[in-house]
Amino acid sequence: MTSAAPVGVDPREGPRRWGGIFAAIWLFYLLNPLEAAWEKRDTAAGWVGMVATVMFAAIYLGVFLLLRWRRPVGTPFRVTPSTTVGLAIVGVEIALAVLICACVGQDGSATAVYIAVVSVICLRGSWAWLVVGVVGVTTYGATLVVDGWHEDRGLLFGILVAALAIWGISQAINRNIEVLTVREENARLALEDERNRFARDLHDILGHSLTVITVKAELAQKLFDVDPERARAEVNDLERLSRDALADVRRAVEGYRELTLPGELARARMALEAAEIEAHLPNSTDDVPSSVRELFAWTIREGVTNVVRHSGARTCTVTLTPTSAEVADDGRGPEPTSTPSGHGLLGLRERAEAVGATVVTSTLDPGFSLKVVTG
Repeated sequence: MTSAAPVGVDPREGPRRWGGIFAAIWLFYLLNPLEAAWEKRDTAAGWVGMVATVMFAAIYLGVFLLLRWRRPVGTPFRVTPSTTVGLAIVGVEIALAVLICACVGQDGSATAVYIAVVSVICLRGSWAWLVVGVVGVTTYGATLVVDGWHEDRGLLFGILVAALAIWGISQAINRNIEVLTVREENARLALEDERNRFARDLHDILGHSLTVITVKAELAQKLFDVDPERARAEVNDLERLSRDALADVRRAVEGYRELTLPGELARARMALEAAEIEAHLPNSTDDVPSSVRELFAWTIREGVTNVVRHSGARTCTVTLTPTSAEVADDGRGPEPTSTPSGHGLLGLRERAEAVGATVVTSTLDPGFSLKVVTG
């Protein structure tokens, strides 16, 4: 699971690849003014209409792609330009749309929908909706007053629906990004709390011992010329205190390295809750033989760590039997072309091989499974 995404690549970047394709598909509706201009290719108006339509489509697609690709991964859907630049882009599109309509007639009114979309993408808040409203009213009014044009309420509806759709999609994506950011922050804070706890424990263990060692060292230095015997006794105490402090540190570190199956289940529940991942954990470990309890504890630690850090899962299930331990999630899993690996999994495989067990990783639909099987 540690290789769910290539190094340096954010998994959230995947949908970005398809955004340009989806935007280009909607250019299909510009075929109407382009076809109308082609039918007038024997006239200057026809050629001007074709060139203006192609330029209009290129600017629309270019603006969409440029703003998406300049957006850092994990930031809100729309990184709008300044109001001046946004108004300039929309103004150019409006000018081209008017030129197209002048050349091909009412078929050119299809450009109004694209102008509404560009306005929502390029402008902020009230500016966007002001332009959408003006474009909608102006276009619909043109169908009523321009000679040879007929009333088209569907076009007005299309303008409003397109603008609302783009706005709604951007809001939904922004909410999802915020949820992912909160999950990552919660996981980071949980890890930071654990580090702080370890630091506090070391401070409690070493604070008193090192203070006494410092005082006795200063005293021994002063007594060397005055009372050598007492100075020697203080030095002996220094040796004893330093050995005791070293033993205390070793015991503390061993305590952090020592894993228990119930303890890892408790830590897993806390970590998953902190990451807002629904946890399904066993209530008892009585059926697990003592010979594999430590190995299964390492399995849970590695599996849950990967779920919290990499999976983007909503649920995580830990299953224990006398012969196996499994951590499964409903996240995105590793890339199809990648092989699950990493220092954690390599270490787990080494521990499993030492007791004759096997590590099995598999891709679920959706999700990923890490399983250790004995025997």
